[in-house]
Amino acid sequence: MPNFSFRRAKDVRRFAAVLVTLAVALGLSACGGSSPAGNGDKPMVLTTFTVLADIARNVAGDKLQVESITKAGAEIHGYEPTPGDIRKAAQADLILDNGLNLEAWFDQFVEDLDVPHAVVSEGVDVMEIGEDSYQGKPNPHAWMSPDNVQIYANNMAKAFARLAPEHASEFEANAKSYNTQLQTVKDEMVSKLAVLPEAHRALVTCEGAFSYLARDAGLKEVYIWAVNAEQQATPQQIARAIGFVKDNQVPAVFCESTVSDAPMQQVVGATGAKFGGVLYVDSLSEADGPVPTYLDLIRHDAKTITEALTGGAQ
Repeated sequence: MPNFSFRRAKDVRRFAAVLVTLAVALGLSACGGSSPAGNGDKPMVLTTFTVLADIARNVAGDKLQVESITKAGAEIHGYEPTPGDIRKAAQADLILDNGLNLEAWFDQFVEDLDVPHAVVSEGVDVMEIGEDSYQGKPNPHAWMSPDNVQIYANNMAKAFARLAPEHASEFEANAKSYNTQLQTVKDEMVSKLAVLPEAHRALVTCEGAFSYLARDAGLKEVYIWAVNAEQQATPQQIARAIGFVKDNQVPAVFCESTVSDAPMQQVVGATGAKFGGVLYVDSLSEADGPVPTYLDLIRHDAKTITEALTGGAQ
């Protein structure tokens, strides 16, 4: 996972004045007759990143147009909005963001736009970052949980119903259908992990981005670093991970797609644990990539974790 946005507070402040000025100007321009952002008569919903956009499309069906500000594979935490992003936001009918300190770059100007806004993580049982300088701050990766995304989907259905009340029953039905698929992913993951001895019930990753997924799966979360830092992993952090894996004979360890797995490979070399594979967190892939939808992402991660930890046992 890239650096948290609050790590870049100075950069955010530097851009804030420009962003607000542009937002107001573009908002006034939109009111003056610029073309609507949506296609035809469909209201346009704008999300801050691709994972939210995909979830939203499942809930919206064909009744709304849904777009993401950031593109597939983009860094989310320290993203710097462009004038085009701000223009799109000013013309949207609804903006969705994750909240939990994920998109401080967006908070700087969204409140100055005359556009309805919904935080989709509202109602989630928030977990905190456990150590380092971010200790006690909310872990923003709440979407890395089939349970939580059911809350996201329900929140979206309610926000969409306010936007297009004539389709409220369809949004509710879409969310219910989507949540059934999410529940199946979780149930299968929990069932397959049930064969693990207690000591092996651990999800060891490069970064602490999987707290919510580990909670869903009934696994202890262990990581090399709590939040991706600008410097390399310290010897002490790697040694701590090595000690845990050795002491508990953890069969496999993992790393997310957005960082180098070199520190985790040191853990593998020192313990004999298997490198279980790459996990996805912050962004979907392009359509022809490994995780083009959120369901693909969470299914991939659940399958990778369960197969590596259980050795494929059913």
